[in-house]
Amino acid sequence: MRVLLLIPVLFITGITFAQRSKTKATPVQVNQSRIEQRIHELAKYGRMENGDTERVAFTQADIDGRNYFIGLMKQAGLEVMIDYAGNIIGKRAGKDPTKKPIVFGSHIDTVPKGGNYDGCYGSISALEVIEILNEQKIITSHPLEVIIFSNEEGGVVGSSALAGQLRMEALDEMTNSGLTMREGINAIGGNAGRVGEVKRNKGDIKYFLELHIEQGGTLEREKIQIGVVEGIVGLNWWEVTVDGFANHAGTTPMNMRKDALLTASKLVVAVNETVNSFEGRQVGTVGKLAVAPGAPNVIPGKVVFTLELRDLSAEKIQQVFSAIEAKAKALALETGTTITIKPLSISSKPAMADPFIQQTIVAAVKDLGYTHLFLPSGAGHDAQEMALLAPMGMIFIPSVGGISHSPKEYSTPEDMARGANVLLHTILKLDRQ
Repeated sequence: MRVLLLIPVLFITGITFAQRSKTKATPVQVNQSRIEQRIHELAKYGRMENGDTERVAFTQADIDGRNYFIGLMKQAGLEVMIDYAGNIIGKRAGKDPTKKPIVFGSHIDTVPKGGNYDGCYGSISALEVIEILNEQKIITSHPLEVIIFSNEEGGVVGSSALAGQLRMEALDEMTNSGLTMREGINAIGGNAGRVGEVKRNKGDIKYFLELHIEQGGTLEREKIQIGVVEGIVGLNWWEVTVDGFANHAGTTPMNMRKDALLTASKLVVAVNETVNSFEGRQVGTVGKLAVAPGAPNVIPGKVVFTLELRDLSAEKIQQVFSAIEAKAKALALETGTTITIKPLSISSKPAMADPFIQQTIVAAVKDLGYTHLFLPSGAGHDAQEMALLAPMGMIFIPSVGGISHSPKEYSTPEDMARGANVLLHTILKLDRQ
């Protein structure tokens, strides 16, 4: 009788242990070597004589790189199309066709003299997620879409079109490829005349995710493996004009000069001091300056320079700008010059990452045993536009040396695999909601 009682107890206990062992099983992992291999393969498209890669949007190198990637997407069983804005879209059916798709991806175009990881890593990792799901025979409930956005580096063109934010007048602007935006979109298989038709409505997409290199040095400095992005900063540009008086450099006494460059220099220093006077992570930059008449023996009569401010808060940007504007007015009175500040058309609003997606990313990170840090993105991304359509999340991995937009940008294979694992398991968790 005791034996009979003992057997079912042991049997039940055995099932319990088996169930526990399943919960502790190693999570599905991406193929690290495949990601690294494809980073190097993609880098062949646009490779220059010095070994660096330049794949500016709409160039032949961009077209060749896109064709390579389309081939990989088709091999992975995705239903591939190029929309009118030139975005490459790969679709994978889900169990429930009535559900909205989970969308993820990035871009493969580069800045002039750029690197091999910005955008490319996120694109390759998005495809890697599809490859792993195929190999593990996992069919998600939601349909999945991998999007390789067109001309991200030239103004997030493809994602802006999807969000209905692409200005039609921008189609006639010249790009770094030597083609107008209109000509470039047509060259990569889009149709600029119908670009407005790609617009999606809010709610058409369930979630949007983008995996990216940090492009900064915070994660490496703090020795953290994964960055959970809080949001993408907004930015505003202004053109600042300082009008003084051009005069002879040898005959005009120092106390009688209206030196536009001297005033501009003081204002540039004031920009740095003002930005640093506020608490937070806001940044300000003077990146371009022109001096006229530009002769060694003439006191500068006019200086024009750019001012850029970035922060996660549009209100903070305005506060910092107002303080800089006040400094400019005081400097103009002090130096007898005229300072004019006018806004430029280039601006973007901050895009906050969805709190639920952030927590889902954190849950995936913890399951995988990685370390994480919440941080903002100081650079713009396609995710900024996609946040207008759906809850958005971004995942960062360390950039060695904090270097980006340079041939020297690099992320280790181990870090790339960790980021792709987090992307994979975040998607799986979101799919189960």
